Amino acid sequence: MATRKLTVGVVQQRCGERRDENLAASVAAIREAARRGARLVLLPELHALRYFCQSEDTALFDLAEPVPGPTTEALGRVAAELGVVVVASVFERRAPGLHHNTAAVLDPDGRLAGLYRKMHVPDDPGYYEKFYFAPGDLGFEPVASAAGRLGVQVCWDQWYPEGARLMALRGADLLCYPTAIGWSSEDDPAEQARQREAWVTIQRSHAIANGLCVLVANRTGHEPDPSGRTDGIRFWGSSFVAGPQGEILAEAPADDPAVLVVDLDLGRGEEVRRIWPYLRDRRVDAYQDLSRRWRD
Repeated sequence: MATRKLTVGVVQQRCGERRDENLAASVAAIREAARRGARLVLLPELHALRYFCQSEDTALFDLAEPVPGPTTEALGRVAAELGVVVVASVFERRAPGLHHNTAAVLDPDGRLAGLYRKMHVPDDPGYYEKFYFAPGDLGFEPVASAAGRLGVQVCWDQWYPEGARLMALRGADLLCYPTAIGWSSEDDPAEQARQREAWVTIQRSHAIANGLCVLVANRTGHEPDPSGRTDGIRFWGSSFVAGPQGEILAEAPADDPAVLVVDLDLGRGEEVRRIWPYLRDRRVDAYQDLSRRWRD
């Protein structure tokens, strides 16, 4: 069976108050990944900003930018210089009063290969994203890039098997999840451990169920609540790359920035699908209720 080699880089980043410093840190990490041979580099969710969704504040919409715009143009120049594909999450200003959490894919010629707009938008304590982001309207469509067909989703999307499956059914070569997730100090250590293990497990399950490699890029470090009402979030890092049987190929620490570089054989996904033929055995005639909110 033919091999399809791809070296990937996953960036785990600490984000501060200054956009220019955060973007510079992202660029430095892309350069390191490229120096170590990566041809595809995945950045964390909203990597150029602190995680501002911890509170609701209309002034924070000023952080948004168009796509294409300053961040994608800067990263496009770096992608062209280094000959890599970059996946970057941006707070997109689509129109006055209409914003998205958008992942942009930049090809090695610096051009925008495509977009994915976050489909599942949370509204939880500390993660008030529905205030800022409209749900995505591009569906679960892989982005065709020089590194292959990328099944890009964003953070909260990573908990939903439906999105991963639809990306696989539409020919994704691998799944990519820019992420910003962490702990509240109100949770005790046992609860924190359960949350992190659930997060790793659900994404490894996407790899197993679909016979695809999974890339996950999280941020790390403590970020204060802009409103001051809570003590903020400690992002748990732990970015990782999993193979098509869910095996962990590389994992970053919880508390420090990191650049993971991993050699993948994308052709192994077909080998796995031959021995675990989940796509063959799906009962597509019996799944109609999956499109319902609840089965009464």
